[in-house]
Amino acid sequence: MSEKPEKFIDENGLRLDGRKIDQIRDIKIEIGILNRADGSCYLEFGNNKIMAAVYGPREVHPRHQQKATKAIVRYKYNMASFSVEDRKRPGPDRRSIEVSKVSREAFEKEIFTELYPKSAIDIFIEILQADAGTRTAAINAASLALADAGIPMRGLISSCAVGKVDDTLILDLNKDEDNYGQADMPIAMSTDGKITLLQMDGHLTQEEFKKGLEMAQQGCREIYELQRKALIDHYNNTQKEIIQDAPVESVKDISTESATEEDPVISDDVPDNGNTVNDDEIKEDIPDEKEEVILDEDEDNPAIVSDETEDDTLE
Repeated sequence: MSEKPEKFIDENGLRLDGRKIDQIRDIKIEIGILNRADGSCYLEFGNNKIMAAVYGPREVHPRHQQKATKAIVRYKYNMASFSVEDRKRPGPDRRSIEVSKVSREAFEKEIFTELYPKSAIDIFIEILQADAGTRTAAINAASLALADAGIPMRGLISSCAVGKVDDTLILDLNKDEDNYGQADMPIAMSTDGKITLLQMDGHLTQEEFKKGLEMAQQGCREIYELQRKALIDHYNNTQKEIIQDAPVESVKDISTESATEEDPVISDDVPDNGNTVNDDEIKEDIPDEKEEVILDEDEDNPAIVSDETEDDTLE
């Protein structure tokens, strides 16, 4: 663990990482990156790196856990052993069980579970790299993974935390601010402003609590806009890929399409195969009607018959 800084906020009102007190960390979102999951999302929230996968609705195992009137939501939060500086012991612990429970409750009321009785919707969260605020970042990723899986929801869930350092309220705490701060309050909020998760660690006055809640809600609204944009961009790109992969029908000549056996298409570009007869050769083979034709000729009765002399000869 690093040493506690002397000051968290400098004389210019900037924090250790250069952010303002009401500014969230940079967010990077990639949706649909796991082919075998029904829905998935990779999210970077500052130095946090989160992988979320959704499976379902699917059959419940063991069967005694199924509910006859609605689906059950199962949420599993896990931190990889290499996600923190000091190697974490693999497997669930008290903290991961607690985060899984409160995160599941944040989604249960927003999912239309009554549409899928006797089924389960499983949400898996893997923390690849941790830098404070992993539960809020995981909720943001899980919300997008649910949308990618096509799970009907009342709206996206956005999550952010507010804290207190140097007697000043700040938005979206980083690692040092979370470790050495005076308070930490993560919340999750639906699109209609309904708070589905609220926890607090530390001490805040009533005024600080109200102001901090407003700051966290504003942070959730900013995150929601980023989530919405990521979904729109993802489905726009997916639609373009479908159009590009579609087979293109060849364009046929109109004259060829309208041609029939009674009205064949005659093309001037007929290749010469050696059997072509020229018009001049045809004319040479046809005798002229006015040309004299010798029918018979002998010494006793020479006769030359033509069209012009036929009548005279018969006389």
